[in-house]
Amino acid sequence: MKLVEILKHETIQLSLDVKTKEECIQQMAEQMVKTGAVTNKEAYVQTVLEREQKGTTGVGFGVAIPHGKSDGVAAPALGFAKLAHPVDWQSLDGNPVSIVFLIAVPAEQAGNEHLQILAAIARKLIHEEFRNRLKEAESPEEVLQVLETV
Repeated sequence: MKLVEILKHETIQLSLDVKTKEECIQQMAEQMVKTGAVTNKEAYVQTVLEREQKGTTGVGFGVAIPHGKSDGVAAPALGFAKLAHPVDWQSLDGNPVSIVFLIAVPAEQAGNEHLQILAAIARKLIHEEFRNRLKEAESPEEVLQVLETV
């Protein structure tokens, strides 16, 4: 699965102004509701927050990849946000987060779907050039172009 197939213009936010990871997840999920990918925001957000309690999704490099599998998700979806101000995400490297990928997967597709999406993102995040290009992107089209390489 290509990331650009599940990332929509509506789910790309380039200056998301939030103060907490919970607020970030809520606002990003709201964009997924607008595309129809998430049909029950509360149920989906609850699964994402439950996953956060099991262990941080702040993977380092200023990036977090929160994710959830839920009956409140109608179709696989990906959200992307550059945060207006870094947020504490209890990241593995201790640094705050400024880039967030939010993954939504229907519960019945819970098998490998989200793992494939996670792996595709994680493989690219180890490359500084990729992270820098995401940070510098100024439009949804530019974000999509960077992710086209994944």
